[in-house]
Amino acid sequence: MLSVLNTLTERLQLALEQAFPAAVGLLDPQLAAASKPEFGDFQANGALALAKSLRQPPRAVAEAIVARLADDPIVDALCLPPQIAGPGFINLTLRPQALVAQVAERLVDPRLGVPLEAAQAAVIVDFSSPNIAKEMHVGHLRSTIIGDCLARILEFRGQPVLRLNHVGDWGTQFGMLITHLKQVAPAALSTADAVDLGDLVVFYRQAKQRFDNDEAFQATARQEVVKLQGGDPLSLKAWGLLCDQSRREFEAIYKRLAIDIKERGESFYNPYLEAVLADLQTAGLLVRDDGAECVFLEGVSGKEGKPLPVIVRKSDGGYNYATTDLAAIRYRFAPPPAGDGARRLIYVTDAGQASHFAGVFQVARRAGWIPEGGRLEHVPFGLVQGEDGKKLKTRSGDTVRLKDLLDGAVERADADLRRRLAEEGRAESEEFIQQVASTVGLAAVKYADLSQNRTTNYQFSFDRMLALQGNTAPYLLYAVVRIAGIARKGGDLDSAGDGAPAEDGDGMPGRLTNAGELQFSEPQEWALVRHLLGFDAVIAEVEEELLPNRLCTYLFELSQVFNRFYDQVPVLKAPAEARGSRLALCRLTADTLKLGLGLLGIPTLERM
Repeated sequence: MLSVLNTLTERLQLALEQAFPAAVGLLDPQLAAASKPEFGDFQANGALALAKSLRQPPRAVAEAIVARLADDPIVDALCLPPQIAGPGFINLTLRPQALVAQVAERLVDPRLGVPLEAAQAAVIVDFSSPNIAKEMHVGHLRSTIIGDCLARILEFRGQPVLRLNHVGDWGTQFGMLITHLKQVAPAALSTADAVDLGDLVVFYRQAKQRFDNDEAFQATARQEVVKLQGGDPLSLKAWGLLCDQSRREFEAIYKRLAIDIKERGESFYNPYLEAVLADLQTAGLLVRDDGAECVFLEGVSGKEGKPLPVIVRKSDGGYNYATTDLAAIRYRFAPPPAGDGARRLIYVTDAGQASHFAGVFQVARRAGWIPEGGRLEHVPFGLVQGEDGKKLKTRSGDTVRLKDLLDGAVERADADLRRRLAEEGRAESEEFIQQVASTVGLAAVKYADLSQNRTTNYQFSFDRMLALQGNTAPYLLYAVVRIAGIARKGGDLDSAGDGAPAEDGDGMPGRLTNAGELQFSEPQEWALVRHLLGFDAVIAEVEEELLPNRLCTYLFELSQVFNRFYDQVPVLKAPAEARGSRLALCRLTADTLKLGLGLLGIPTLERM
C-alpha cells in the first residue's frame, strides 16, 4: 500500500503545515504501517516530536492535526475518522472500499502494486567469487544465493543490474599451480580435457605442499608469476587451462541453481593497477612504509595506536587483493567507455571481510572515485554452521563441497516424496518425482539461507529445511499447490478478477472487473486482504536494506494467513455472491507467492 501511504503522508504534511505554520521546518508526520491491528492500518507519531519544540502537550498537537484532517476530502475518502491514542499517536484505518479498490488494482497488475523505477545508471552486484582451481564449497553458498536474490529484486524494480563474479583468477597462487602443472601433467598443456576439476583440487593441495616445503619449487613458482604477468605464451596457456576447467564446474553449479552471473575475474583489472597508484599519488594519499606503498586509514588504529595501512604495492613490487579491489571500484564508477558508469556497488561477502572492505571503501572515497550520489555497500553474512553450532564440515574435517550439499538436499527430498506417495497410495511417473524432488530440494537450501538474517550465523539442517511445517520452502510451495488444487476441484481462479460477472458454462462466476464486484465480510478475508496489500512495501524495504529475510518472513506469514482463511471460510462451497471474491483472494495469494518466491530464485509447483 505504498501509494496510499505516500498519499496520506502528503495530506498529513499539509495538515501539519496548516495547523502550525510557524514550525514548518520542524514538521515530520512520521507515518508508518501500524504495529498492531488494533491501531488501524497506519500510525503517525509526529505529534510527539513536534510537541517538544512547540512546548505544547502532545495530545493537543495531535488534536489540532486531526481537526485539519477532518476537513480533507482525500483523507475522508481513504480513511475512517482518525483516532488519537495514548499521549498523541494518530491512528488511521482505511475504509473497506479503499482496501477493496487496492485489491481490484492488484488483480489486473502483474507487478502486484510494485512500481517500476525509471531506468538509471547501473547497479553492480558483486557476488559468489570462487577461486580458480578450487571447487565451490558451502562457504560460497550464501554469497551466491544472497547476491542472486538481491539482483533479482533490484532488476524487478527496474534497475539495470550488472551481476559480476569477481573470481580469483590471478595472483601468486598461479605461480605454484602452473609450475606444478608443467612438471607433473605436461600433457595438460597440449591435450584438451587432460585434467578435470577434481584433479585440479588435488593439484592445488600438492602444489601448496611443495611450495611450503621445497625452496627450489618455491623459487621456480615465483619466477612463473613474473612470466605470467609478463605475458609468457606457455604460462598464459597453462593459466587459461586452469581457469577454463574450473569455470566448467562453476557453470554447472550456477545452471543448477538458476544463477545468472557474468564472470569478470581479478585478471580483468590487471591493466588498471598502475593507474590506481598514480591516482593515489596525485591525491597525496600514497606513503612508502618499510618498502611497501600504502595508504594509512583515518580513524582506524592498530594495537600500538598507529593508523592501520592498506597496502597497495608490496615491498617486492607485487600487488594484492586490496589493489585489485581498488581498481575494480575505480573502473566500476568511471563513466563509459572508461568504465561501467555505475551508481551503486554492492559487495556480497562473508562478515570476515568487513574490515578489508571498510578500508578499501575509505581509500576509494578519499581518492575521489565515488561520484556524487554514488553508493558503495558491503553486504556481510555469517557462517553456515552444522547442527553442533560449529563450522559446517564433513566427517573427515574437510569443507563441504557445494555440489555434495545440493545433491544431499535433492536425495532427501526424493526419499521423502517417495515415502509420502507410498503412504498415500499415489502412483506418479519417475519424471514427476525427479522434477519435484529437485525443485523442493534446491528450494529448501535456498530458502533456509535467505530466511535467516544474513548478518548472523545459521545452523544447516536438512530435516528442518525440508519440513512441511514451519518457515520452510516446502511449506510455502505447498501453499501454492493447495491453491492450484482449488482450481482442480472446480474453482476457476482465472475467472476471478478481471472480466464480466456473468455466469460461465460450468456455473462459475465470471471475472470481476472492479472494486464494486468484490465483496468481503469475514474477518479472515480482511486479514488476508491487508497482508496481500503489504507486498509492495516489503519489496521496497528489501531493496533499500538488502535483507532478503524480510521477504521470506512476509511470504511465510502470508501463507499462514491464507491457510487460516481457507480453513475457516468456505470458498468452493461459498454462497454465489461471495464465491467469486474469495476465489479472487486465492488467485491474488497464489500470484503473490509465485512472484515473491521467484524473486528469491525459487520456482513453484502445481503438484507435490
